[in-house]
Amino acid sequence: MERVERLNPEVLGAGARLGERATLVQFSSAFCQPCRATRRTLAEVAAMVEGVVHLEVDAEEHLALVRELEVTGTPTVFVLDARGRIVRRATGQPRKADVIAALGAAVDTSPAAEGPE
Repeated sequence: MERVERLNPEVLGAGARLGERATLVQFSSAFCQPCRATRRTLAEVAAMVEGVVHLEVDAEEHLALVRELEVTGTPTVFVLDARGRIVRRATGQPRKADVIAALGAAVDTSPAAEGPE
């Protein structure tokens, strides 16, 4: 199976909108306690950094995507650059400093940093 390297609004579901600079995609499940803390952390970081969006995906409602992305537990977080390319992924509750560092890598690979595709 080919590894997914990019996510877009069509794949992520109705109403999904990627950030202008980066996107934090969180896969969660209903009874996942660390998912709640992760949601707060990611929302806080997204609010701090202009052009960054936090999207939360219900893993149970998107099983095909979970399998395709090889999500084995929740929370799982994907950091996408402005083009929707997966720059980082992590499973478990992230520390705020780690999210900010991962965003730095995503912004460094943004279209403005690279030029036209």
